Amino acid sequence: MKGLSEPFKGSADIFMKKEATAFPIDFVIPWVDGSDVRWLTERDKYQAPASAKSDVRFRDWDNLRYWFRGIEENSPWVRKIHFITWGHIPKWLNTGHPKLQIVKHTDYIPQQYLPTFNSHVIELNLHRIPGLSEHFVYFNDDVFLIKRVKTSDFFKDDKPCDTFALNCIFFGFDSAGHIHGNDIEIINSHFEKRQIQRNSRFLWLDPRNGLRNIAKTLLLSPWPWFPGFYYQHLANSYCKSTLEKVWQLEPAVLDQTCQCRFRQNTNVNQWIFKFWQLAEGNFYPRSNTFGHCYHLKDSNYSEACSNIIKSRYSMICLNDTARTTDFENKKEGIMRAFQNRFPQKSSFEL
Repeated sequence: MKGLSEPFKGSADIFMKKEATAFPIDFVIPWVDGSDVRWLTERDKYQAPASAKSDVRFRDWDNLRYWFRGIEENSPWVRKIHFITWGHIPKWLNTGHPKLQIVKHTDYIPQQYLPTFNSHVIELNLHRIPGLSEHFVYFNDDVFLIKRVKTSDFFKDDKPCDTFALNCIFFGFDSAGHIHGNDIEIINSHFEKRQIQRNSRFLWLDPRNGLRNIAKTLLLSPWPWFPGFYYQHLANSYCKSTLEKVWQLEPAVLDQTCQCRFRQNTNVNQWIFKFWQLAEGNFYPRSNTFGHCYHLKDSNYSEACSNIIKSRYSMICLNDTARTTDFENKKEGIMRAFQNRFPQKSSFEL
């Protein structure tokens, strides 16, 4: 691998041989350059709600190259990375890399939904990406691999790996509660909780879910419907056939969201596919300590930087929020931590 030391190349080759699977696994990541004047001009042709113009949603932490460094070092077995973009591409990105496929919105999203500035539309149509494998992992650009991972961390026995727990939906200011509720409404219309509970009780109570999650599940078990599911805010493992199935069974619901050029509280999102897999019992339990999400704020910023360097978790999310103060200084600190953890260029960089 270009950009890696010879000792690492050798260990990576051995690791890849050990991680050979009967099926390919792809990664999918969307990215938007919120400073692109052409994109901003296109967006401003339409009546965007104030939330769609929020700095928090589009400001750049300038750490995408470390996403690629983490992927190359920690998951060299990935078959293909599908990089979704409106059209802009980072200047440093090696678009000729054999594992990289640049996917523009126009390459896979149906014409009637374009142009779109709604991340839910981008997510709901992932199964249409040309050449996408049946088994894929969907990353947001704030989710990073910082420790060596195995294929079995994402798929095992042909099933997506996930952590299970029943949960209550939080409807708070600037939360995703409404969208979460819309997803669960669809799940409850297709699945009878009592029957699923009987069939999947060993999956629901698997120790890998963690004691706290098992306690939540037990406390919420008496309800005859699904009140919600635990969501870790990490990368999600999907079977493409699940997306195709939900589109076949609920085309009107998904179409309604895809007709929205900007995000709305009436939308559903990719969680509908995640929750569908959980309700079906189509998952393999994964430890709840596999990854961790930092909703960046003053109280956990130093811990996030420390854990990037020390690689306590295999996967972390660095979620920008309205409570992230002193942005420029925090951005610089996160960059220093990533540079400490991944000092060498990857072969995805020019």
